[in-house]
Amino acid sequence: MPRKKVSFDTVREIARELPGAEESTSYGSPAIKVGGKLLACLPSHKSAEPDSLVVRTDFIRRDELIAEAPEIYYTKPHYQGYASVLVRLNKIDRDALRDLLKGSLRFVTARKR
Repeated sequence: MPRKKVSFDTVREIARELPGAEESTSYGSPAIKVGGKLLACLPSHKSAEPDSLVVRTDFIRRDELIAEAPEIYYTKPHYQGYASVLVRLNKIDRDALRDLLKGSLRFVTARKR
């Protein structure tokens, strides 16, 4: 059975399951936010590959994701200073995307010490 294509519509569907998540925009691109904080969005910078998603995560987790699955996760110089990872939507499966977005929710809503 062929894998169902993952798109920003899939991101929206998964976001509906996340407490407090709402559709919004970031730099004019479709985004998901929680309490006004960015969770994920379509990248607006031209260095990102087509069919990508920016997902907020800490720098350590970003490096782990890229090391574990560089065919799915990547970054570009423009994004290096941001706590985020770029995701190739045409390479990630729905369950991995759900886990990634749940992790992003925990990251974004964690209390800063």
